[in-house]
Amino acid sequence: MSTFMAKAHELDRKWYIIDAAGKPLGRVAAQAAAILRGKHKPEFTPHCDCGDHVIIINAAEAVLTGKKLQQKHYYRHTGYVGGLKAVRYDKLMNERPDFAMTKAVKGMLPHNTLGAKALTRLRVYAGDTHEHAAQKPEAWALEIK
Repeated sequence: MSTFMAKAHELDRKWYIIDAAGKPLGRVAAQAAAILRGKHKPEFTPHCDCGDHVIIINAAEAVLTGKKLQQKHYYRHTGYVGGLKAVRYDKLMNERPDFAMTKAVKGMLPHNTLGAKALTRLRVYAGDTHEHAAQKPEAWALEIK
């Protein structure tokens, strides 16, 4: 019996909704990254893009444990000398909670073309409404602790 190798054009992609309300940001991001990669499927193939679409709602209500809201920073650089910009996560979660969740998921995906392609299937919303009802998304069944 030969080993099964999945092909991206032969797979059907489902849509899943993850509700982040009251759940740790990192746990939600880790679960979303696993779904985007396709690791929940029995036909997972590491070199193939076989993941599903993920919609994360209520990103503004995701929690950061410990003192991360005051101590953790998001850094970026403008490209100029002395151009390091830092934003604390309490301000980032108030102003752009969808960006904070997207950055967390992006960091958990592979840093290559497979990860970049998987990130295009992620949709993050700060509130509980989304515009993907036509795709008939399913609620993610496994519990996120």
